[in-house]
Amino acid sequence: MGIDFGTDIYEEPIVAKTFLQEDAQESSLRPKTLREYIGQEKAKGNLAVFIEAAKKRQESLDHVLLHGPPGLGKTTLAGIIAQEMGVNIRITSGPAIEKAGDLAALLTNLNENDILFVDEIHRLNRAVEEILYPAMEDYAIDIIIGKGPSANSIRLDLPHFTLIGATTRSGQLSAPLRDRFGVTLRLELYTPDELCRIVTRSAGILGVEIEQDGAMEIARRSRGTPRIANRMLRRVRDFAEVKADGVITRAVADEALHALEIDYLGLDPIDRRVLGAIIENYSGGPVGLETLAATIGEESVTLEDVYEPYLMQLGFLTRTPRGRCVTRKAYEHLGLSVPTGMADGSEQLQFGQ
Repeated sequence: MGIDFGTDIYEEPIVAKTFLQEDAQESSLRPKTLREYIGQEKAKGNLAVFIEAAKKRQESLDHVLLHGPPGLGKTTLAGIIAQEMGVNIRITSGPAIEKAGDLAALLTNLNENDILFVDEIHRLNRAVEEILYPAMEDYAIDIIIGKGPSANSIRLDLPHFTLIGATTRSGQLSAPLRDRFGVTLRLELYTPDELCRIVTRSAGILGVEIEQDGAMEIARRSRGTPRIANRMLRRVRDFAEVKADGVITRAVADEALHALEIDYLGLDPIDRRVLGAIIENYSGGPVGLETLAATIGEESVTLEDVYEPYLMQLGFLTRTPRGRCVTRKAYEHLGLSVPTGMADGSEQLQFGQ
């Protein structure tokens, strides 16, 4: 596929040499090496082998796809890969690359073995994605010089580079793009013990004194996500400094998180609104995703990507062909009486009968 390289000049920066602005506040807490990276042992072990092999061959690392729920460390892992490989990293996101020429400009400005990190890669424009195919396989792109009858297509060689793509929705990647990644790693939700270690490490970096029980209390309510754990730590630190002696104990953490309306399982007000809306408005379900989103005033994609996975993991919510249903556990957690005839595991038996 040829592209008109000369006319696609972007005015705003679509690539950065450091983490994007939305990640900046967490940059100080990010581990810099695989040894510092806590959790994801299987993915980390495999990645260490691939990196060491590439370094021994003095080659660029094969293209890497990182997928999993948001907040698990995909961007952090991309930075670690660059650090371990000893190369530069250029950071951008799928929606920022609007035109084929934008991507061509990024690729031609890479040095040998450099890393191009594309966050939310499933949101790439299809025309842009087409340029990636020969770039990933053959390290070359076709560009068009000039216009009209005098236009000429030339093939431009690229330096050997590594594309690292991150996505929360791997199913939305096209098969041709997904198949061109040589390394595919899925990041899983963290255990409370792993999150406790992360909170303790982050507290040390922030200069906050924290007890083991206090760290575990934050970890248990962090929904298996380091980003949430670090955010909670910052807010609990505020409470500890203002209302306590600056030390995060279990009691201080519990009081702070209670004030933030985060219960002992990590459910926040929106989680409870989701469950409450299904119970109060739709008799426990089933209810369609779009209808539920309109009921509580949230985007459907936010419910599907952020809230539903954790509620399903807890066993509070199920997906059926007819829609979302709450379970007996959800009624019990909210302190509501369980309807007669509700199954132990999922939706009401009498619904639709």
